[in-house]
Amino acid sequence: MAQRFLDPDMLAAMSGLDLIARTVVQGFVAGLHRSPDFGFSQEFAEYRAYSPGDDLRHVDWNVYARTERAYLKRYRGETNTHLTVLLDASQSMQYRSHTTSKMDYARYIAAALFYLALHNQRDAAGLIVFDDEVRNYLRPSTRYGQLARLLGALELAEPRARTDFSKPMRHLQQFLRRRGLVVIISDFFEAPERLVRTIEPLRFRGNEVVLLHVLDPQELRPQLSAPALLVDLETRQRLEVTPDYVRSQYPEKMRAHVAALRERCQAARLDYFLVQTDRPLDAVLREYLTIRHQRN
Repeated sequence: MAQRFLDPDMLAAMSGLDLIARTVVQGFVAGLHRSPDFGFSQEFAEYRAYSPGDDLRHVDWNVYARTERAYLKRYRGETNTHLTVLLDASQSMQYRSHTTSKMDYARYIAAALFYLALHNQRDAAGLIVFDDEVRNYLRPSTRYGQLARLLGALELAEPRARTDFSKPMRHLQQFLRRRGLVVIISDFFEAPERLVRTIEPLRFRGNEVVLLHVLDPQELRPQLSAPALLVDLETRQRLEVTPDYVRSQYPEKMRAHVAALRERCQAARLDYFLVQTDRPLDAVLREYLTIRHQRN
């Protein structure tokens, strides 16, 4: 698997996708990590009304002289960053209702991000693989062979044990030496309030944090024609369910969980995006990048 990841065309083929468009390859990570402060390079972005506490050096005094209103000139800062992907390798990630498991889809996302960061943006990229322990950690780097090391680590990341977000968060905070982009890829089967409270400290350190919520379509819209016994892949707990429960109560509970997680992330200024494993990866990346551009 690791060798196939090395070629972006093969990456697209192995996941049943069309060729990822050149514009996506060149622009995806650049769009992800445009500085939240915009920086002050030579590429003008927009005007923004002055707010108390803003640096007066960036006020456009010519505009102020004409309008008697203070506006800041904002510029886009295209700066190198550190990309760290946190990959959930717990048992629940092995679930699949079609050809691609959540774990495989998460690997494809991570591989695409690593290729884009290292090959196109010359950014440092690193990886944490975790379940209830940190199973692997590769410090962000741009040195020769880093892409192969990262893809090899994805190859070895197999679902096991249960999810514990507190350990990788503590581990990552020990090694963060500069601001960067942290992407967490998981199915996030945890109480939204507790989950966001655990992840939120990364944002306080000035990092931009993205939660990519990977779910199988059957987890969102299950189909059941007869009573069944469901088994939790992590706790091994069993639950008997009926088609009526699957049609009525379960979808509402899942919608509430997703909505609560999205709202909690928004309140904590964490970026959240739901990904379904039956969608083409290139379409998912395009949609997410479009949403970010519209918001920024």
